Amino acid sequence: MSTVTVLSLLVEEMRNGRIKVVDLTQPLGPDTPVIGLPPIFAPSPGFSLSEISRYNDKGPGWYWNTITLGEHTGTHFDAPVHWVTGKDLSNNTLDTIPAARFIGPACVIDVTKETAVSEDFLLTREAVMAWEGTHGKIPPGAWVLLRTDWSKRLSAEKFLNVKDDGPHSPGFHKDCSHFLAYERDVLGVGVETVGTDAGQAGKFDPPFPNHGIMHGAGKFGLASLRNLDQLPATGAVVIASPLKIVDGSGSPLRVLALAPA
Repeated sequence: MSTVTVLSLLVEEMRNGRIKVVDLTQPLGPDTPVIGLPPIFAPSPGFSLSEISRYNDKGPGWYWNTITLGEHTGTHFDAPVHWVTGKDLSNNTLDTIPAARFIGPACVIDVTKETAVSEDFLLTREAVMAWEGTHGKIPPGAWVLLRTDWSKRLSAEKFLNVKDDGPHSPGFHKDCSHFLAYERDVLGVGVETVGTDAGQAGKFDPPFPNHGIMHGAGKFGLASLRNLDQLPATGAVVIASPLKIVDGSGSPLRVLALAPA
């Protein structure tokens, strides 16, 4: 089948409703939760919007705004340069990553039962291999998406889940991150939580292992996803294209999935 025929078939299948487009992105606004850091570190600002003009004397025929936010706000992309382990890699910034690497098949690992029992659940290498026993081996160049239903925590307080000993949220065991990066050669991982490491990962050895391992291997991260419950375990394709910011370490983005209807 020719490439033209394949692309034409894709368009036709989308038009006839056999392929659906699932938006995996949370709305981006002043109420969007932002990860908190200890006060010794510089914080990331939340999203703010200020009007330039809106059909008035500042611009009678047009409406536009100025926006201010940190690169890693809302549903966002983590580039390798975001972490110290990836700072010396080639093609590690948003403007140098080849565009083809933003698109890949989705492998959705559902751990909602586990996270309902433990907010600090960590996905292990063994659990991934058990998932593969049912759904097949994770292919190279895949997005591995961790479904926790964490995005259904609609208030910022419940979403960030900060307690006296810090934030609590699920994530990846360091051995699992290493397995996915080096033995499965994934594009990266995606999560429904505010960051790709577990809430308590600052206390792990090493701290924030998913960031360190993934970005050190030149892999990516997607955070604050939603609607993973609308995707099958396999069979969907994810398009996660960040802004082409020169020397950028990350960017808010609109993550879309093409999935069987």
